[in-house]
Amino acid sequence: MTAPRILLVIGGGIAAYKSLDLIRRLKERGFSVRAILTAGGAQFVTPLSVATLTAERCFQDLFDLTDEHDVGHIRLARDADLVLVAPATADLIAKMANGLANDLASTALIATTAPILLAPAMNPTMWENAATRRNVERLTADGVSFVGPETGPMAERGESGLGRMSEPLDIVAAVERKLHGRREGPLVGLRVLVTSGPTHEPIDPVRVLANRSSGRQGHAIAAAAARAGAEVTLVSGPVSITDPKDVTVVRVETAREMLEAVERSLPADIGVFAAAVADWRTDGAPQKLKKGGGGPPALSLVENPDILATVAGRADRPRLLVGFAAETENVVAHAKEKLARKGCDLIVANDVSPASGVMGGEANTVHLVSADGVESWPAMSKGAVAEELVERFAASLGRPA
Repeated sequence: MTAPRILLVIGGGIAAYKSLDLIRRLKERGFSVRAILTAGGAQFVTPLSVATLTAERCFQDLFDLTDEHDVGHIRLARDADLVLVAPATADLIAKMANGLANDLASTALIATTAPILLAPAMNPTMWENAATRRNVERLTADGVSFVGPETGPMAERGESGLGRMSEPLDIVAAVERKLHGRREGPLVGLRVLVTSGPTHEPIDPVRVLANRSSGRQGHAIAAAAARAGAEVTLVSGPVSITDPKDVTVVRVETAREMLEAVERSLPADIGVFAAAVADWRTDGAPQKLKKGGGGPPALSLVENPDILATVAGRADRPRLLVGFAAETENVVAHAKEKLARKGCDLIVANDVSPASGVMGGEANTVHLVSADGVESWPAMSKGAVAEELVERFAASLGRPA
């Protein structure tokens, strides 16, 4: 059989040094690798190093007379089974999202019909920038896949956060999954949509209405669904925990942004709405509200959209729709009422009163409420809850364990 052909685009970031080991790891697993080295990437690794490891010429110039006599950038784009961008810088991500093509790398990316996998690498502030988030969401909607980024120390001295490029072996595993697909698990072939974390509703430029949700339960469910073979999209509010492996993550801030991201991510076979969405928002003052002699300002609250009920009413409603009920009293009674009112198939209810330690903690005690009755589970870790829930989801859809 012909070796799978990878076109590797090496962007201009310090993480480019990992691309050399990445090439070696891909070659060890039988992949054929060609590489495009951007001008920025060439500031960190040399064309000779890349060419030596790939055993192919290192491609750099869009207007190279030797390569372009037969429209070389089109040939490179079409001769690949997968295009891998590692590191995928903020600049390359922005070019792709906006369809720019002003060098060999960006031209090949817009000319390919092969699957594209990006391994982002940048400073945490750049990764969290609103423009980068919009670009990532647009590319995700266009079918581009991501691996990482990871949390850890940055090149800048003393700085750490979310933005490190995934390690070469993790990227290789993502390449293999993208090309060959998952071959086991009860959710193979299914799409799962999960919401997680809180939403932040601006009061003014520095203050928000929020809650204490850590996102641990929603993220654990997304990770468990991915391990079960599903294609998973995680729509996450602001959290400080690491993204789950093998999951497409869409980051949002507000309830309205979360609803928009959810609707863009449909259709799905299973929808799990674990996010603690703020019920209300304010109009949001354009400047910081200041203390004055007249007492605190009055906040006018507006009800946020009901994401779960909205999805339940759509024509492309997931076959299995799961809501969460975070309560501080009468947990089961409130969950039963929510099940009927929201139009979902299952409610996962839990006690989030301060004494429980659930919100922001590592453990959870849940009650599964459905039309068939109530099932109360013992206290367990949020990871164990996630695994049990995913098994239940698979059984509900008649998938073998």
